[in-house]
Formats: sequence, C-alpha cells, structure tokens
Amino acid sequence: MSANSKRVAAVLVLHDGEVFEGEMAGVAPDTVATGEVVFNTALSGYQEIITDPSYAGQMIAFTYPHIGNYGTNPEDNEAAAPACRGVIVRDLARRHSNWRADESLGDFLDRHGVPAISGIDTRRLTRHLRDHGAVPGAFGTDEAKVRAAASASQSTDGIDMVATVTTPLAYSAGDPDAPFHVIAYDFGIKRTILRHLASAGCRVDVVPASTDAAEVVERRPDGIFLSNGPGDPAAVAGAADAVRDLVGSGIPIFGICLGHQILGRALGGTTFKLPFGHHGGNHPVRHVPSGSVEITSQNHNYAVDPDSLDRAVEITHVNLNDGVCEGLAVIGEPIFSVQHHPEAGPGPHDAAYLFSDFTAIMAGS
Repeated sequence: MSANSKRVAAVLVLHDGEVFEGEMAGVAPDTVATGEVVFNTALSGYQEIITDPSYAGQMIAFTYPHIGNYGTNPEDNEAAAPACRGVIVRDLARRHSNWRADESLGDFLDRHGVPAISGIDTRRLTRHLRDHGAVPGAFGTDEAKVRAAASASQSTDGIDMVATVTTPLAYSAGDPDAPFHVIAYDFGIKRTILRHLASAGCRVDVVPASTDAAEVVERRPDGIFLSNGPGDPAAVAGAADAVRDLVGSGIPIFGICLGHQILGRALGGTTFKLPFGHHGGNHPVRHVPSGSVEITSQNHNYAVDPDSLDRAVEITHVNLNDGVCEGLAVIGEPIFSVQHHPEAGPGPHDAAYLFSDFTAIMAGS
C-alpha cells in the first residue's frame, strides 16, 4: 500500500506496554513489524538513514514531523536494500516534490517490503525512549497480534546483526590504479564511505566480516578499514580477534562507528550500551588535540569504555552531549578510529578530513 493509498488504523506497542495509535502506511496492512525502536533527530536524509545497514534489527522513529517530502532516488541509497525492520513517522508525505526524485517514499518502502506507521505522536514516543531507553516493540493493524509480538520482541543485545548484512563475497570499489590499496571489513558498510575512500585515492577491496587476519595480510594492503555496522560489537563473531591479530602488523588501520567499537575490544577494552544511543546529524564533538568543535552525523547504540583499554591510547574526540569517547589513536601505531560518521550521508562534513588523515598515514608508512 503506497503513501497515496487509503490508510488503515494501526497501533504501535512497546515491550514495556506503552501504546501509540496511528495508521499503517507501508506494505500489506495485515503485516506485524517488530524490532528495537530508536529515534533519529535528522531533519533530512531519510532515504540514507533507512538504507543504512547499521539499522538492522531496529525500527526507526523520525523526530522530524514531515518525512518523504522530496521523494527518493537510486543515488541516495546507502545499500542495495533497507535492513531496518520498520519506519515510524508523524506524517508520511502523500505528495513529494524534487527534481531528483523518481519515486515517493511510500512506494519505495512498499517496493522493499518495509512496514511503516504514520500518525504517531513522535514527540511523546521520543520522550518515552529518552526516559526508558531503546525499547523493542511492534506495530500493525491487529492490536491483539501486535501486543503479542511486542511482548515477545527482543532488543539487539547479544545478537550478531553483522552476519545479516555483511557481503558474502569480496568485491572491489574505486579506481584500480588508485595509489592506495585498502582492505575494508564489511560490517555493514555504507556506499558513501566507499565513495569517500575512493575520492581520497583508495582502491578498496571489501571483504566479509568473517575474513581472518592472515588473509588480509596476504593481500599486502596499504591500509585496513573497519566499517560501520549494526548491533552489539561484543556479538560480532571473530571480529575483535581478527583485528587484535592485525594490530602491531604495521599496517595502518582506520575504524568508523562499529569499526571503532570492534577496535576498542581488540585493544582489550569493553563496550557498553547507551540508554537510547546517538542517532542524528547534529551531535557536537570536540577534537581534543585542537580543541575545535565538529558537528557530526551519528548512528550507534554502543560505546567504548576508554578506561578499560589495555593499550596506550590517546582519546582524540569526545561527545559534548554526554562525554562519550568519540575517537582514539593507538600511541606508537598507525591506528585510529572514530565513533561518529565523517562520511555523513546524511549530515555535516566537518569530520571529512579523517579520510585524508588515513591516506596521509598510509603514505607515511
């Protein structure tokens, strides 16, 4: 059922019993969607957010009230298809207007089989999630089925969500004659990241998340990239062990988001779940060495405990909203990572210099 079709009364029920009334606005009206509910504060970029593999296992509630105004187009997809479990909005636009658009958001969600519910009081929902944390839930038209599904719904804790989004086979991206050869672990990599690496002068070989360290070293890369991705970093099978084996190899390593968390665990640290995560395009982060403040794009539910690391590291970035570690560098090694998304897609480009920092380190090595 597209955004322009007649909508059917529906209900969103959270695992803790909180209920919200709305209208079903995507796929078959008898569908029951389940997943961990998180909110995103970005004002635009809904297509990039919905197609970000980092949302696997989750349902996205948009705090901005009008979603779908400018439609969708193939160029803005961050993956071949959305991995999220559902979309929750206040108002799903019935008409879109933009010269780049070739499809409405409602039709896009229909085509990819992503359930959506509109008419939700997203202000009340966001306040509830801020007070109680990210909560599993369900939505659909049959309240009895929805309540049963919500009661049985689970969070992403302890589940290897990366296994559901990583590439099954290695592939290449960028100019084959680019000066730098990078191996990128695909924990749920975004296409915008690949474009930034290519623009920085990298030929990228993207490999499955299960690739062991020996295979990476055999490829003799100039650098190793650890991508973003969904879920609990402690549950990603073998990832921290592989990265631990790569630390000390002399090969430069750069991690983003989940890659940052996996690097932290490889360095002997622990990760913990934030109450409701960081999801949006306006998070202030201080670059510690310079003292400058960068506005960043973020999408994660977990963070690294910097006090738990057993290697000497420099904390390079700090979130100014809650003090969470947003970046680290291993002292004496060509290894660094950030929790936020310097590639944006969507969001500000204040932190895009990190891709040039990566190529500079590779050049120096």
